[in-house]
Amino acid sequence: MRTTSALLATTIAGAGVTLGLTIPLARSEVRPATIGVSEIVEGMKGYGLTVFKGTEPERFDVEVIGVLHQFRPGEDLIVVRTPHPRLNQVKTVRGMSGSPIYLDGRLAGAYSYSLASFELEPVAGVTPIDLMLKEMRRPIPPGFWPLDRASPLPGASGMDGSRHAARHFPSLNRYNGAPGTYDLSAHARQLASELGLVPEGLRSSANAATPLMTAGMTERAVATLHALFEPLGLDPLQTGGGESPTDSSTPEHFVAGGGLGVSLVRGDVSMMGLGTVTAVDGAGRAVGFGHPMLNAGDSALPTCIGRVLWIDASASASHKIGECARRLGTLVQDRQTAVVIDEHISAPVVNIDVDIVGAAGAPKTHWHTEVTEDRFLTPTLASAVLESVVEATTSERRDVTWRMSSKVTVIGHGDVILEDVGVASGGTPDAGEWARSRVVTTIGDVLNSPWEQARIESVRARLEVAYTHELWRLRGADVLDPVVDAGASAHVRLHLVPEHGPETTRVVELPMAPELAGKEVEIEILPGYTLAPEMAAPESLDDLIANEPRQTLAPRSVVLQYRVPSQGIAYQGHVTNRLPPFALDSLRPHSSDVGPESFQSVLRTVVPLDQFMEGRDKVKVKVRSVLR
Repeated sequence: MRTTSALLATTIAGAGVTLGLTIPLARSEVRPATIGVSEIVEGMKGYGLTVFKGTEPERFDVEVIGVLHQFRPGEDLIVVRTPHPRLNQVKTVRGMSGSPIYLDGRLAGAYSYSLASFELEPVAGVTPIDLMLKEMRRPIPPGFWPLDRASPLPGASGMDGSRHAARHFPSLNRYNGAPGTYDLSAHARQLASELGLVPEGLRSSANAATPLMTAGMTERAVATLHALFEPLGLDPLQTGGGESPTDSSTPEHFVAGGGLGVSLVRGDVSMMGLGTVTAVDGAGRAVGFGHPMLNAGDSALPTCIGRVLWIDASASASHKIGECARRLGTLVQDRQTAVVIDEHISAPVVNIDVDIVGAAGAPKTHWHTEVTEDRFLTPTLASAVLESVVEATTSERRDVTWRMSSKVTVIGHGDVILEDVGVASGGTPDAGEWARSRVVTTIGDVLNSPWEQARIESVRARLEVAYTHELWRLRGADVLDPVVDAGASAHVRLHLVPEHGPETTRVVELPMAPELAGKEVEIEILPGYTLAPEMAAPESLDDLIANEPRQTLAPRSVVLQYRVPSQGIAYQGHVTNRLPPFALDSLRPHSSDVGPESFQSVLRTVVPLDQFMEGRDKVKVKVRSVLR
C-alpha cells in the first residue's frame, strides 16, 4: 500500500450499457463480473480506475505484460503496463494500491505492487481479485467487537464480559514482556522480528505502499515515529493526512476506484494511510489495497473516504497527497491480499486531550485527538501526539522545567493518576522522551494486559511549563564522620551545582543498621526519579493499574541507600523489605509453583529537594560496635 483523464461519469456515458454493470458507482449496482488469472494473456488490454484529484475516480489504460505464478505463497501476480500522461511521469504511485483493474470488461484485480526501486516506465503488479473477494467474505469472529464499549476486542476467547476472568488473548501485536514493564521501542523491535520483515534494500519487489500522511505533527515527532515504524516497513510523511470539510460533492459511500483512508489519528493532530477501493458489495462492505496495511488480521481501525490533492512525483517513490473527506466505517480485516472495510461499524478510539499552561501567548493551548485503539499503535501514536503538541506550543530556545499530570481512564477499572516531570536544556523535552513517559508506558501496560482485554476510554493531560532550569548537578559527596556507631546515623554532605550561580551544600543522614557493626558500608547517592520502589508483581489488571503511579520514587529528591545482609519478599500484593531466612522457607507454597519473589534488602532514605538532581556518587563509612 506500506494531468487528468476524462471524468469517469463522461466515460460511462460514452461507453454504453455494457460498462454500466462493470464499474460499480452506486451501492445498488450489481457487482462486476470477474476474470480469473487463467484467462489472462499477454497483450490483453483494459483500464483501471483511481482518483488523480478530488474524490472522483478516473480511467487509465492498462496492457498486460504477463502473469507471475506463485509470486507469494498461494498468490499469483498479474504484471501490467499503465500508459497514461500522468503515470508515464510518476510511474508506480503509493496510494494507488487497490485501484481496480479491468480486462475484457471484467474485474481482474487491484493495482498493488511496484517491481523496481527506481522505475523508468509505469509497470505495476496486480493482485488477482478472487483472492481479495475471499477476504471480503471472511466472517468477523465471535466476541471480536466492542459492543457498547464493553465487549472484548481482537483475540478475545469469550463473550462473558467478565471483568476479572483470567482469559488469554493470543495476538501477534501483544508486547512480550512482564506485565508492568512496557517499553515502546522494544515492542516495535519485537513486532518486526515476529513478522519476519525483510529490510527494504533486500526486497526484490515492494507493495505500492500506503503513504502514512501526517498533519499537525512536528518534524521531531515524525522522526520519532519513523524510528518506531521503520522496522514494520512503514514510513510517515508530512504530506497531508488531515480532514477536509465535507461538502455536497463528497461521496456518501465507498466506490470502486475511490480513495480509502485509514485514520490512525484524527483531530488537532492526525495521521492517515491512503489507498484505493477495489470493489464494493452493495451491502456496506468494500475491499481494497491488494496487499496488507499492517498484516494484522482481524482489525478495528477507523476509516474514511479519501480526497486526493495531488500526486507527488519522485524518482524513488511517487505518492498521493490527500486528506479524509468523510469519516466512514472501519477496517475489519487486514490480510496479505487485501483490507476489508465495513461501513456500518464504528471503530473504538482513545480520546486524548492535552492542556498546556505556562506558554504565554501561545495561539493554541488545548489539543484534542482521537487515536485508534491497538496494543502497539495506541502507545506509539500517543507518544507522537504528546511530542507534537508540546513542541508546537512550548518550543523556545530557552531551558524549560515541566510537569505533566495525566489521568488515564480504563473502562470498568477507574482512573490512573500519573505524573511526568523533567528539565530540558535549550527547548522542549528531548526527542523520544515521551515514548518513555509514564503516561505512554501505562497505556502500553494496560492495553497489553494478559488477564483481560482492557479498554482505555480517554487520556487527559495537563502540562505545566516554566522557562527555568530547575536542576542541580551532584558534583560530589563526602562523609562528615567516617566512623559511625551501629544504630546511629551517617551524615553525608552533598555538593550541588545549579545551572547558574554558586555551589550549594546539603547535609543528609542515613541510619546504620545494627547488624552492620564491624563492617564497611558503601552508600549510594542517586536521584529519586531513577529508582523504582520494590513492588509485588501484578496478578490482575487491577494490581497492574495500582502499580502504575508507583513506578519511581519522588522526582525532586535525592536517595541514599545501602544493601543489608537479608532479603525481602514481594508476594500477593504485599512487600516486606527484611525477613529472616526461615520466614522465606515457610512462605514457599507446597501445592503451587507461584511463590514469593525475593530481593536483596536495601535500606534507603528519600530526601525531598527543591529542584531535580542529576548525577550519582558513592561514599563509604565504617560502622563500629557499641560496647554495653
